[in-house]
Amino acid sequence: MPNQTKYNKILDALQELLSDKNIQTISVSEIAQTAGIGKGSIYYYFPSKDAMLEALVKRCYEKPLETAKNLSKQTDVSPFTRMAMMFQACRTSSSEFLKEGTPANLTSAQEQAFLHQKYLNHLIVGLKPELTEIIRQGIEKGEISFDYPEALAEIVLIVLTVKLDNTLVPSSQEGIEETIRGLISLLEKGTGNPAGSLNFLMSL
Repeated sequence: MPNQTKYNKILDALQELLSDKNIQTISVSEIAQTAGIGKGSIYYYFPSKDAMLEALVKRCYEKPLETAKNLSKQTDVSPFTRMAMMFQACRTSSSEFLKEGTPANLTSAQEQAFLHQKYLNHLIVGLKPELTEIIRQGIEKGEISFDYPEALAEIVLIVLTVKLDNTLVPSSQEGIEETIRGLISLLEKGTGNPAGSLNFLMSL
């Protein structure tokens, strides 16, 4: 049976090594040494270094994904308030990972793009079912008027994660705010909410 402590030690070691080395130069032996376990144990938990990286990214988003699941059940809270809380949790977790794991310090632009692609993938795939459910609940209560909740969830997540992450398509703060204002305007019109009613999303 897998040992959760060892599993986390391996991921902690990889995250520590990423602070001053790029992923291509980090060996499995080095990860094992940093984790204080045998190299053979690494392969019991992960088939490859790429699998370790995937798991590290996934672990960093456990908190916002759990937040999303909890929020989707709180039907007494406005769907848009729950959406804002979900996005804020996601943004906070992302910032914390970038600070602690320092993947932005990787020397290769290709590696940086690779890591951020994984971030965005986990966020969009992980949050989409919960956000879709929140939108469906809003439709059932008459707070949202829209025929395609799953499509709306995906559109919102793609725009927000790309803009808030701000690495794939770097923008100034003004540019980010303008895009979010445009998204809010589309949400208001598309969901039948009055202009200005969703401006609180700008606090993200």
